[in-house]
Amino acid sequence: MASRYGQGLLGPRRTEHAVPADHLAALSLPIGDDGVVVGNDAEGRPQVVGFHHPRPYDVVLVGGLWTAQVLALRLAGTGARVAVETGRAHVWTNLVQAAGAGQECITLYDVGRVPPMGPTVSSPVLVVRDCGMRPPRGRVASMPWQSVLTLLPYLSPVAPRLLRGAGLAGIQRVSPDEAQQIGRIMQLPQQDVDALSTLGDGVTLWCTRRERSYALTQPTDAESGLLGTARRLD
Repeated sequence: MASRYGQGLLGPRRTEHAVPADHLAALSLPIGDDGVVVGNDAEGRPQVVGFHHPRPYDVVLVGGLWTAQVLALRLAGTGARVAVETGRAHVWTNLVQAAGAGQECITLYDVGRVPPMGPTVSSPVLVVRDCGMRPPRGRVASMPWQSVLTLLPYLSPVAPRLLRGAGLAGIQRVSPDEAQQIGRIMQLPQQDVDALSTLGDGVTLWCTRRERSYALTQPTDAESGLLGTARRLD
């Protein structure tokens, strides 16, 4: 099911342009929305998630570190500043060094030590919270132009609260019991609940309570050289 997660800015007011009706078929766009490509659907169409919003925006990913790191790289590639709050800095160090190219586009912080980032429309921020099964309440919350992505390796006691408060959830392969719990929280059809325990590595169900879209994340050569192939388990 195609969906629209991105929330783009209104562009500048300019004189309208018109084209003859018989020229419309020649017009095309490379992707269906603004944001970052999280993967392709079953028909090979890019699936795009907009992480930058003029309002607080929280995302929960119940999945693997590999996918979270690909998203961090791609968000940094769009010009966003990425702050990673983690208790396992060693698994992020190579990525940070490779992504920086002499600039601090991705920075690491200990749990609870992320400083105010000062996000703006021209300098948006993504905070990645890689804080284990029971992430503490963060000192830095989502705000306009600063989204927060919380990575949960599995469903935990704090997951229902986080999922209910999220604007978007990404669900990778989970156990059948976890799939049933997620299905109730996110109001998923039974066919999607059944599918969650069979998803392949790199496949994510991106969903809200109204929209759903499966995406297979295929790494670029640079991403696979740095992070390896897609994997659900760290």
